[in-house]
Amino acid sequence: MRLLIMGNSGSGKSWRARALAAQHDLAHLDLDTIVWEPGQIAVPCAPEQVRADLLAFVTEHERWVAEGCYGDLVEAALPFCSELVFMNPGRDVCLENNRRRPWEPHKYASMEAQQSKLAFLLEWVAGYYEREDAMSYACHRRMFDAFDGNKTEVTVVD
Repeated sequence: MRLLIMGNSGSGKSWRARALAAQHDLAHLDLDTIVWEPGQIAVPCAPEQVRADLLAFVTEHERWVAEGCYGDLVEAALPFCSELVFMNPGRDVCLENNRRRPWEPHKYASMEAQQSKLAFLLEWVAGYYEREDAMSYACHRRMFDAFDGNKTEVTVVD
């Protein structure tokens, strides 16, 4: 089992990935952990290092789940996956999930620091269906529709 989970921020990717990793004893990769410099907010790692870290993960683990919104990284990992999951519960669900998001200590020094970025995050999440970048609905939809392997689109999150 080698699962890729993609979708908007707040769509349930991380929750689903953690549950599947625990249920099936899978190695788990949150793509945020390789994209951003540890302990720094919005400071990206070098793209070549991100790619190398992703390829190392998908080749070194026989059974894994990786999740994130980064279409370019999902696309790079597609040849290694056995199933693609597209979390697509809609804008309102994603916005509400982000409003209720617990503190993420691997990203922010405090809950206050996380909350200080909430307005920016909500605006970015709301634009998911209109943007055309690698983290947009358009990109995720194109990849999902073109993928000929096992795939699941989740429109209702438990």
